Amino acid sequence: MTLPDINEMFSTDDKCRELLKRLRWPDGVRCIRCGNETAPLETEKELFYCKKCDYQFSITAGSIFNDSHLPLTKWFIATLLLCEARKGMSANQIKRTLGVSYKTAWYLCHRIRAAMKEIERPMMDGTVEVDETYVGGVQRGHQRKPGFGKSTKQIVIGIRQRGGDLRFFHAKDAKSGTLANFIRDNVSADVDVIVTDEFNAYPTAMKELALAGRHKTIKHKSKVYVDGDIHTNTVENAFSLLKRGIIGTWHRISAKHLAAYLDEMTFRFNRRKNANLFLDTLRHMVTAPVLTFEKLTA
Repeated sequence: MTLPDINEMFSTDDKCRELLKRLRWPDGVRCIRCGNETAPLETEKELFYCKKCDYQFSITAGSIFNDSHLPLTKWFIATLLLCEARKGMSANQIKRTLGVSYKTAWYLCHRIRAAMKEIERPMMDGTVEVDETYVGGVQRGHQRKPGFGKSTKQIVIGIRQRGGDLRFFHAKDAKSGTLANFIRDNVSADVDVIVTDEFNAYPTAMKELALAGRHKTIKHKSKVYVDGDIHTNTVENAFSLLKRGIIGTWHRISAKHLAAYLDEMTFRFNRRKNANLFLDTLRHMVTAPVLTFEKLTA
């Protein structure tokens, strides 16, 4: 799907609503309250009525699009731009492209990101790489890492299955217990190999998970980056893409919203070969819960 395709196929809000209706209810419109069958009402905004619970609703009600005054045509353009930009797209760029205010663009981007949050996360197996990185600008000396001095650095944990999915997490620290929790929640106990660098928290974490026998270490401090199949280059490539997005696209992101940007990166990265990425993103948007501006900024 390209931008000219969007402009041609979804040139009006009516055409956009028709697609959203098919994505949200492929087997026919059901009530968003009770799940019962509904009847369309002859109204300008195409409302539906549920006789069982006496409720009227629109196609976008109860979704990421809820209560939006922005035309759906602009929603579709913004969605395409965000899901096709490998290093993301800033709210300022969306503002200039769509001709909206910065506040509208910022809220719009965050609502699309909220729909990109993965709900179903199957356990990883095979060969899995785990690594940590620090984001938050240039800081030197004792302020270089979180927990030292006045550091504002934030920790991102990356887990990637070779030939499979990537997952990023915003972590409060990189202690062995924290690492063990992330690994336990995402990596199968039957994993073949877990590869990390020589960071001293990993052996303790692997011992706690009873995975010490399947833990392989690559010694970066000794200038060794690849030893046969033992390396963390796969997850580090994903870290590189994330940092290019922060430095070259977003420029500045708050620690409060870092997790949302990580969700966007992993969603797009894991679907980078999906020819229907735009439609897949819209499908998530019509099934994701409402995100109000008050909740986003609380």
